[in-house]
Amino acid sequence: MKKKDKIMLARIIIAFCMFVAIMVIDKVYDLSFLAGGDAGWLLPLGLYLTVYLLIGYDVLWRAIRNIAHGSVFDENFLMCLASLCAFGLAVYTAAGGGKPEGFDEACAVLIFYQVGEFFESYATGRARKSVSALMDIRPDYANVYRDGEILRSDPSQVSVGEIITVYPGEKVPLDGVVVKGATSLDVRALTGESQPKDVSENFTVLSGSVNMTSQIDVRVEKEFYDSTVSKILNLVENAAARKAKTENFITRFAKYYTPVVVLIAAMVAAVPSLITGAWSVWIYRALSLLVVSCPCALVISIPLSFFAGIGAASRYGILIKGSNYLELMARANLFVFDKTGTLTEGNFEVAKIVPQEKADEILRLAAIAESGLSHPIARSVLKKYGTEPERGYILTECSGKGVIAERGGHVIYCGNEKLMEEKGVPYVPENDAGTIIYVAENGKYIGSLLITDTPRKEAGEVITKLNAERAKTVMLTGDNPIIARSVAAKLGVSDFKASLLPQDKVDAIEKFSAEDKNNVICFVGDGINDAPVLMRSDVGVAMGGVGSDAATEAADVVLMKDDLSGILKVRRIARKTLKIVFENILFSIAIKAGIMLLSAIGITNMWFAVFGDVGVSVLAILNAMRVNSKY
Repeated sequence: MKKKDKIMLARIIIAFCMFVAIMVIDKVYDLSFLAGGDAGWLLPLGLYLTVYLLIGYDVLWRAIRNIAHGSVFDENFLMCLASLCAFGLAVYTAAGGGKPEGFDEACAVLIFYQVGEFFESYATGRARKSVSALMDIRPDYANVYRDGEILRSDPSQVSVGEIITVYPGEKVPLDGVVVKGATSLDVRALTGESQPKDVSENFTVLSGSVNMTSQIDVRVEKEFYDSTVSKILNLVENAAARKAKTENFITRFAKYYTPVVVLIAAMVAAVPSLITGAWSVWIYRALSLLVVSCPCALVISIPLSFFAGIGAASRYGILIKGSNYLELMARANLFVFDKTGTLTEGNFEVAKIVPQEKADEILRLAAIAESGLSHPIARSVLKKYGTEPERGYILTECSGKGVIAERGGHVIYCGNEKLMEEKGVPYVPENDAGTIIYVAENGKYIGSLLITDTPRKEAGEVITKLNAERAKTVMLTGDNPIIARSVAAKLGVSDFKASLLPQDKVDAIEKFSAEDKNNVICFVGDGINDAPVLMRSDVGVAMGGVGSDAATEAADVVLMKDDLSGILKVRRIARKTLKIVFENILFSIAIKAGIMLLSAIGITNMWFAVFGDVGVSVLAILNAMRVNSKY
């Protein structure tokens, strides 16, 4: 529990004990009578006022400050207006020779209001714990090799290419590559993965990981502002800025609701009083109405529910950029997947070369053309070739088609059937299920390579469960229809579109949106080459994008753990969040409306109104806390 919460709890306990003691003595012995004289009522006034100021001085200050800043109608104003008017009504009655009643109720209003505020603070603190765990990954320093010695430096002052040392127990301060040593890293704060990650020389390490066993030296690959830890912290810090429609509605609702309630209370106090002359009776009823009308339950519990949902997701290595995306994720009914690296492992290998008698030559030419690319398919070709390809060629990448390599009149075409057809090269089509790379030299067809990839082990289960929820699943790929059909059949994808260029994927999303305006489209990609589609969809989800610029900038949800089942987990969290939000809205409005009606017609008193307001708030807050549970 935070120090602030401990102080508030102590204030509540002390004030409550004083209040109970004063109230019991007052009800049993009548403090006004004990004090004696016409001004005997000043004794209970002074005692109750002491309790009131002890428990409510900060509420009074907030109300005064907000009024000075032009924000009049909020819950602080309502509580102060109701309680101070109750004091005023009791003083008016006592000054007129009547028995003062209402001092105790005025104190009770603020005591139980503060109880609700305490529950809110405590619940928010619990919801923040998951997000706070991410904030703890911020590194304090970096041990840098400079001028033959190790100096402690601020991570933002370390340049790319410098060597840093990470000792056991320290956080990795910057993204880089291990150049010396081997160790195990705790990556739970980044990916939600409980198992340590073993790294050695030439392994990439991400900032925010914790070195567990041995000293390692790391060559810095990214400056601090561009590092993984910086991106994650930026996402977390800005998540609250993007509110869900429901959250925005509640904010607008409270803005107009409070002035309307004050106006209704004023009418309840004035209109019947002018007719009956019973001013004290109707003012008392109006004050009860003000107390129970406080929108705390909605204003507190709705944002808390969304924040708890974002916190729950972060515990599992899922970063959500705002509550609006949590709401959209719950409503998503069309899931569109990239194929390579998303539905499939992205671990390619050369499975076949045709014709086999020209395998070495085909592989040599393909390796030359693919040598300048970092795509997984290109890496699989270079891995199969095994040696350094010839250099000196000018490489031109043809988006969605392949590569052209030229040197001194020697031209190599390496790509799919579109490239062959565009260049007028007669080729022999292959129908194997896999990525086919056709190779031509100086306009003459030489042969082809078959590159295969395997579906992710969890992909079939994810697709099956989404289909069972009546969501449509679609796969978009640049591969040929044979490969696409094979993968779609294995995984049970509802539909697929093949042979797509990057811009075609955006057009496909546009078409899905135009076909049904009610479609909420969730696109899942690898966050590297799918940035345009991630940005165009209603919810863009980046797979394994923790270290990718495209993932953190273009996606709305980032699955830091390279696991497709995170889609199901974030969807469960989103749906539970929305369910609890609507439960709180309906419950709060129904109970408050009922008590407001009873207060207006005089069936209930202010005590009932106090417990109604605080009770509804506490129940709504406790209900919101259920979001931050295990999934």
